Amino acid sequence: MKTIKIILGIISAIVVAFLLTGLIVKETTYSAQVSVNKPISAVFNAFNKSEDLKNWIPEVQSFEVLNDNPGKTGSVYKVVVLNQGQEITMTEKVMAYVPNEKVTLFFDAEGMLKKDDYTFTENDGVTTITLNASCQSETYLMACVFPYFKGTFIEQDQSYLNNFKAFVENK
Repeated sequence: MKTIKIILGIISAIVVAFLLTGLIVKETTYSAQVSVNKPISAVFNAFNKSEDLKNWIPEVQSFEVLNDNPGKTGSVYKVVVLNQGQEITMTEKVMAYVPNEKVTLFFDAEGMLKKDDYTFTENDGVTTITLNASCQSETYLMACVFPYFKGTFIEQDQSYLNNFKAFVENK
């Protein structure tokens, strides 16, 4: 009987810790970075060509313009990705667009709210792209889960940046 109480106590503590995560951690933030051996203007232009998106983010199934604003800020797109055999429809909004300097994108992906802030810098013909990302959830249980998947988020975004580097450098 004592063993069962100990096991139930441990399980209860784990469940409480998991549920407290959603109350304590409201946003999961992380960074990723890549350096591309091309000038900043070429890198920035390639990064913002929606028709090339599938070349460095292989999960993208379709990309549709919903609202294309002059100057890009405020533009809205519908992106369909294939994630583990399931299609996910996302809305992407351009929050900031400063040519050759910065692009900030906001994604609403079925309960996951994500902001990607990309900055571009150049040094001796090598362009560095730095991603500062933040994820939030529309639901409490998803908010409890996100902090535990931070490593997965970093790994995925870093692989996309690495794919982009390979795509642009081989162009």
